[in-house]
Amino acid sequence: MQVVTISFFRYDNWASRLEALSQMARGRFALKSVPGLEFFKLLGTGSDEGFNPRPNVDVNAILCVWPDMATAKAGLKGSITHRTLRDHSCETYTIYLTPTSARGLWSGVEPLQVTEKAEEGPLAVLTRATVKLPVALQFWKHVPQIQKEVAADPTCVFHMGLAEVPWVQQVTFSLWQGTGTMAGFAHGQTPHGRAIRAAYGDHWFKEDLYARFKLLEEEGTWEGGSPMAKLKSDSRPAAPAPAEPAATEKPAAQAPAKPKRAPRKSRGSKKSKVSA
Repeated sequence: MQVVTISFFRYDNWASRLEALSQMARGRFALKSVPGLEFFKLLGTGSDEGFNPRPNVDVNAILCVWPDMATAKAGLKGSITHRTLRDHSCETYTIYLTPTSARGLWSGVEPLQVTEKAEEGPLAVLTRATVKLPVALQFWKHVPQIQKEVAADPTCVFHMGLAEVPWVQQVTFSLWQGTGTMAGFAHGQTPHGRAIRAAYGDHWFKEDLYARFKLLEEEGTWEGGSPMAKLKSDSRPAAPAPAEPAATEKPAAQAPAKPKRAPRKSRGSKKSKVSA
């Protein structure tokens, strides 16, 4: 079972922030030598939970793909880059996931291998896209309303906007109470749904990827608490899960609708490390 980890780091002083920025530049070289690490990305964040293009130097993240849980645990413990960022942070949080659906490319490869079936209940969603530079401003004008919408949605207990490259290489990560509520937000008559349809209709993206995940476990805290505990503590019945959406959800202003067709499982990518 493939395991994906996303580690978030928060900093509260300038010495730590400068070290974090340094690791964003040189940490990739150390990550390439971590045993079993199949794919990774070092990610910055924007302000306002990451959905503001103004960089947030207080938070960054590392996404890693591993062949199994044992390798993931050992890799995170032994990674010099992760250890350096943990030592300089005032708060860290890592969530362990396994993909249940994935489609699209990231840096020209398919990094996710789907072996587990989706289940009822909480899930994680990751989207990423490379936005064509001429339409970047058009893309970002949709983001403020989408940010307000997702922040107000009680079924989304965690959301973060990230970026490989500010403005044009965007990633979102979020935790949801259930598939039905998430799909309604992503594809319905909402600011996000309308942005999705505009993005696909006008071909805003050079490359994109959408994935859903089963939650496995977590380590550390975020904002003093456990995001997964928020999912477990909500006793409201989840909305019925529809069939896999035909459209691909996209980051922030991302993921326009495609003609309906049955989803296909991602083909595993070649087992070679891909640097950030």
